[in-house]
Amino acid sequence: MRFLPIGPRTLLAELDDLDQTLALFDALDADPIPGVAEIIPAARTLMIRTAPGVAADGGLAGQVAARQPTPGTPPNARTSETVELPVTYDGEDLADVARHMHLTEAEVIAAHQETTWQVAFCGFAPGFAYMTCDDPRFDLPRRPAPRTRIPAGSVALAGRFCGVYPQETPGGWQLIGRTEVPMWDLNRDPPTLLRPGVRCRFVARKAEVHASAAVPQPQPESGLRVLSTAFPIVFQDEGRLGQGGQGVSASGALDMGAMRRANRAVGNPAEVPALEITLGPVRLQADQPMVLALTGAAQASVAGHAIPRGAAFAMDAGDEITITPPQAGMRSYLALRGGFTVAPVLGSAATDTLAHVGPQAVAAGTVLAPANRPTVAAAAAEAEPALPKAGDLVELPVTLGPRADWFTPDMVRHFLTQEWLVTPQSSRVGIRLEGALPLTREDATELPSEGTETGAIQIPHSGQPVLFLADHPLTGGYPVIATLLPQALDLAGQIPPGARIRFTASADFAPITPERPA
Repeated sequence: MRFLPIGPRTLLAELDDLDQTLALFDALDADPIPGVAEIIPAARTLMIRTAPGVAADGGLAGQVAARQPTPGTPPNARTSETVELPVTYDGEDLADVARHMHLTEAEVIAAHQETTWQVAFCGFAPGFAYMTCDDPRFDLPRRPAPRTRIPAGSVALAGRFCGVYPQETPGGWQLIGRTEVPMWDLNRDPPTLLRPGVRCRFVARKAEVHASAAVPQPQPESGLRVLSTAFPIVFQDEGRLGQGGQGVSASGALDMGAMRRANRAVGNPAEVPALEITLGPVRLQADQPMVLALTGAAQASVAGHAIPRGAAFAMDAGDEITITPPQAGMRSYLALRGGFTVAPVLGSAATDTLAHVGPQAVAAGTVLAPANRPTVAAAAAEAEPALPKAGDLVELPVTLGPRADWFTPDMVRHFLTQEWLVTPQSSRVGIRLEGALPLTREDATELPSEGTETGAIQIPHSGQPVLFLADHPLTGGYPVIATLLPQALDLAGQIPPGARIRFTASADFAPITPERPA
């Protein structure tokens, strides 16, 4: 077992195979380590996050190693539940899969149905289950180039895993069919159909269709009215932690500090949901008296009068607020004294734009009702930090790892010294970067899917990095060369297209050496 660094509160435990990984996961579940907040199992790794104030260091690694079961210990049977999943076998890659397996298409279908698939772990997207089997013929490569759009319900194969895409997403697995049974449904408890340990049998027949649930919200008659917005506005809070077992990332505000400052300015607890506004312009109208504060990139004005950034301001019924596109930065946070009326999903009002979990995006015509929750005295406006603009060079500190050793020392040095341009193809999911010289690696071996942390810098086949932000997939299959330090995440969420990034590391990459527990 190796321990690889991800960040000050996250490490990766790497084992030889899936059985060892699940056996260790079960051992840690049966005998928890104090201070461990969450464990994300994957094909050959456990990504282990700690609680605030607990370091992911050699001491933690030693405690994990002390719980490693004897080799050959089978994973616990966590559930005896079996799900029967109807499939229509008409996938675009069925013929390619047949060639890979040296079978006819009919024989592939028969083998897929004869096999009992068991959920090993969840990731990539909410409800996406990595199912494994004992038939080595299903050890298949990913597609050479991922598709940008895979329809919801697609049944796919890759690396001896079978999975069903819960919603329309990009993906690189081989498509063999589709099912109309929703993998993720908020009417279920838990929402995910295929959970770790569940067994699945596929059958060739049509399914009963029922829609995956959203959370319907009645439109209030009065409140804060959105008159116009250039981009969708989303609710954000501190995110939904501890849902990794269902394949759900935390999401949450990209600039957490700015969101908390907005809440403090109007007397709300720091975690109350606020509106995250990307760029602008935005026009809103108050149907009733209210107190608001805007922090982050943009500045607000009421009746033509500019409001200092970060300051609380009062609005009377009929007043309009205008938020103009910022000169620097990307995102602003609008808090309402007493909060907004918004239904939480899995304990959070954060809108995850990749996973489609949380409240719907706010568009023109939406009316947002005040929640009138208890408040305290409003804080004085806090200083708003300077934010980057197009053309600026931004330095971001990283921890090298967990997969820096997949690249030569020269390539790691190049990663740290080259300036990376922020492209317009960036979102809450991640920032796509472009450098004059892409990163390369001599070994084209595929990485088994493993947990990814917010701030992970993933290197796909193109060699152009992707910096994961709050709505990133929970697991990924490309090597992560480095991970942003947590204190740099707010700044990263404010970097606009056209800016350049240089990554800095205070130490070379090195695996974590376990310390013997006291």
